[in-house]
Amino acid sequence: MNNSTSHKNNRNKANILKFILFNLVGFFMFFVTITINKKASIPIDHIVSFIRTIPNFAPVYGTVIIVVGAILPFFRKTWKKDAVTTIFSIFKLLGIAVVLIFLTGAGPARWHEGDMLPFLYNKVVLPVTSLVPVGAVFLAFLINYGLMEFIGVFMKPIMRPIWKTPGRSAIDAVASFVGSYSVGLLITNRVYKEGFYSTREACIVATGFSTVSATFMVIVANTLGLMEHWNLYFWSTLIITFIVTALTTRIHPLSKKPNTGYQGMPTVADPDVPKGQLLSTALNEGLDACAQAPGLLDGLVKNFIDGLNMALNIGPTLMSIGFVGLLLAEYTPLFDIIGYIFVPFTMLLGFGSEAVLMGKSCAISLAEMFLPANIVANASPMAQYVTAIVCVSEILFFSASIPCVLGTDIDISLKDILIIWAERVILSLLLSGLVVRFLFPLFGLPV
Repeated sequence: MNNSTSHKNNRNKANILKFILFNLVGFFMFFVTITINKKASIPIDHIVSFIRTIPNFAPVYGTVIIVVGAILPFFRKTWKKDAVTTIFSIFKLLGIAVVLIFLTGAGPARWHEGDMLPFLYNKVVLPVTSLVPVGAVFLAFLINYGLMEFIGVFMKPIMRPIWKTPGRSAIDAVASFVGSYSVGLLITNRVYKEGFYSTREACIVATGFSTVSATFMVIVANTLGLMEHWNLYFWSTLIITFIVTALTTRIHPLSKKPNTGYQGMPTVADPDVPKGQLLSTALNEGLDACAQAPGLLDGLVKNFIDGLNMALNIGPTLMSIGFVGLLLAEYTPLFDIIGYIFVPFTMLLGFGSEAVLMGKSCAISLAEMFLPANIVANASPMAQYVTAIVCVSEILFFSASIPCVLGTDIDISLKDILIIWAERVILSLLLSGLVVRFLFPLFGLPV
C-alpha cells in the first residue's frame, strides 16, 4: 500500500474524531491553565493537589516510593550494572535514612527548619513523585494520538536549524514551562525510547528544555521582589534560556553525542514537506500516528507503569542527593570555592563588590535552584534580577532535575551534566548581565 492510499484510509471519520477528541484531552490536561480554589494551574496539577489532600497521603506515599524505589535495584539485581548505577543505588538506600530522619525529627534542629528537610520533602520529592505517575496516565493523550507528529511538521523549520532537534521537541519545551521539568522529562524519555529522538537530541532536550515551570519562577520573583516586573522577568528569562540552549547544542559535550537512537537503534526521520502542503502533511502525519496508536486502555496502563517506575527511580535519589546538596551548602565552603569559577564573569559584567556574592549564588544553584535567591536577597536590584534569570536558565540542579535526568533511559553521564551546567551558568550570566544593562534604564529601573 503506497503512502497516499495509507493517508486516505486514515482520513476516515472515526480516526479523525479520535485524533481531535483525544488530542484535545491531552492539550487541555497539560496546557490549559484553570483556577480552582484560587489556585491557577494545569489540570493534572489540580488532580495531584486533590490526591495529596487524602489523609496521611504525604507521609505514607512519599515513604513508600522512597523505600520501595531504594530496594528495587537490589531486588531486580540491576544495582551493579556499572559504577554509576552502583553509586546511585547506594544513594537510594541513603534516601531511606534521610526520609526516616525527616519523619522522626531526628538529628540537629537546623535540618528540620523550613528551608531544609521540610522543603526538600514537601516542595520537591512529593510533588515530583506524585505528579509523574498521574502525568504519565494523561501523557497517553498527548503523545499517542498524533499531536506531536502534527505539531512537529510545523515546528521543524524552527527547531532543526536553531536547536538541532525535531519539531516535536517543541511540545517538551512548552510542557516544562506550563507544567514542570518532570513532565518534560517524562515526555522526552518516552519519545526517545520509541525512536523519535536520537541520543544527541534527547540530551539536548533533557538539559536544555526541561526547565522549571512558570510556577517556580513566580516563587523566585516573589522572593526577590520582582513580581511588579513579572512580564519583563518572565520573557527575558524564557528568551535567554532558549538562546543558551541553542549555544550549548553547538559545543562539547552535546555536540559530540551520537545521532543514533535508544540502545543504538535508528531514529524515525522527520517527514519531508512538499512545497505548499504544510497543513496537509501535518494532518497526514497526525492521522497516521493516531491510526497506529494502541488502544486507549493499553496506552493508559503502559504509561502509568512507566510513570510509576520513573517515580520509584527518582524518589530516593531526590531525597538523598538533594539533602546532601543542602548540607554541603549549609556546612561547607564547597559552593564558595566553586563560585570563584564565575567571579571573572561577574566582574566583567561590572558587579564590583558584589562579584564574589554573585559567583557564590551561581555556584549554589547546582545544589538547588531556589537557594541563589536567598543568597542575593539583600543585593542590588540588578544582581537580584540576573540571579533570578540564571537560577532558572541553568536548568540542572542536584535537589531535583539532575536525579530526574539520570533516572531516565537517556545516555548521558553525570560528568557531561556538570559540564553543561557550568556552560549554561556562564552563558546565562553573560546574556542576562548584558540584557539588564540595556533593559533597566529603558524601564526606569535602578542600575
